[in-house]
Amino acid sequence: MRADSLAAIPYDGLPLWAGLALVGGVVVGWGAAILAFRRRAIPQPVIPEYPALGLSLPLPDAPLPIELFPGSVLLLDRLGAVLQANEEALTQFGDSVGAILRHPAARSALSAALRAEPEGADGLPPVCSTTFTLDVPVPRTLHLSLRGLPGAQDRHKRVLVVMSDRSEAQVLDRMRMDFVAHASHELRTPLASLSGFIDALRAGGTSMDEGTRQQFLDIMGQQSSRLKRLIDRLLYLSRVQAHEHQRPRDVVDVADLMAIVLGEVAPRFDEDGCTLNLAIEDDLTIRADEDEMVQVLLNLIENALKYGRERDQPFAVTLFARRAPARDDRWPEDGGVLLGVEDNGRGMEAHHLPRLTERFYRVVDKVEPSQQGTGLGLSIVRHILDRHGGRLRVASAPGRGTTCLVWLPPVSVVQSETV
Repeated sequence: MRADSLAAIPYDGLPLWAGLALVGGVVVGWGAAILAFRRRAIPQPVIPEYPALGLSLPLPDAPLPIELFPGSVLLLDRLGAVLQANEEALTQFGDSVGAILRHPAARSALSAALRAEPEGADGLPPVCSTTFTLDVPVPRTLHLSLRGLPGAQDRHKRVLVVMSDRSEAQVLDRMRMDFVAHASHELRTPLASLSGFIDALRAGGTSMDEGTRQQFLDIMGQQSSRLKRLIDRLLYLSRVQAHEHQRPRDVVDVADLMAIVLGEVAPRFDEDGCTLNLAIEDDLTIRADEDEMVQVLLNLIENALKYGRERDQPFAVTLFARRAPARDDRWPEDGGVLLGVEDNGRGMEAHHLPRLTERFYRVVDKVEPSQQGTGLGLSIVRHILDRHGGRLRVASAPGRGTTCLVWLPPVSVVQSETV
């Protein structure tokens, strides 16, 4: 049969477009069948839901919105590597995060969090907590709370960590215990002395000679004065702390303040070889409680006279007031006023300086036991300056004297903070 005769035979099958549609449908059907089979063969990750908490955890590889959490928060994998860290954690701990997580206590808590199984009505794993002290780069007491995120396979396990620095709280607890111990000791010493001499006077009766009796009474008077002075200092310190959060509102002229201080201390400098110098700039004002600032300067001058003066050596104390430099990294604000007491006395070693404002801390190697103070003067100074928004810096070296520098903020700054 010829080709032209074949072309003349009519074709009764489907059109071309219908055939193409049929083939496309077959391909789509096979693709859907294969996808369904794969979904049945490969388990899909479960997204845990906690209606009671309003919480829905994301898929295992999805990031958590930890920036919304208050505090320092990390997200770790099962090996303890950091997957996420919020801004607070990076700011507060920085490069120390790695050292913190490598601590044995942190590793043990991580293992416990990974092993913990969900429990309770909400289906959440329990929180695993630990507290430990990290000695480097500086001693810090840290508390970690860890909770594993459920719903993922073991190799995708993640742990949420909340970190807090409890160093300050631990220091405050130690200071509180030290205060109770020191206060008890300081009160017990004069009381024991009084009790002993009272017993001696009773036992001696009329047979005790008048000289001995008078000596006992003098010592008892000294001890009772010491006890009264200690109690007065403790009560004053308590009053200062009671309103430490309230900034003073009165504007005080520094020249008037210095005149009051000078009237109080001038009689102490009448002895030969002991002089008081003044260096006060004009037109200085501070926002302060005048009585408290007088107490600050009196305490500093009293310390200079008691602890700085060498016997049979010329001794000079300078009381000064001046404007602070416009820019000085030692102070939290630019400007302000500097008040200070400087002496040319014996000075002290550097290891004493950080502890001078601690309650009952005394440089015992500088004075005789009978001349030692209560150890509360500079603690009172620190609390007064905290109330005023001020700062205290002490510089000293053996044989070179001591300088106590008080910085007070500009009047305008304090005023804006109190409004």
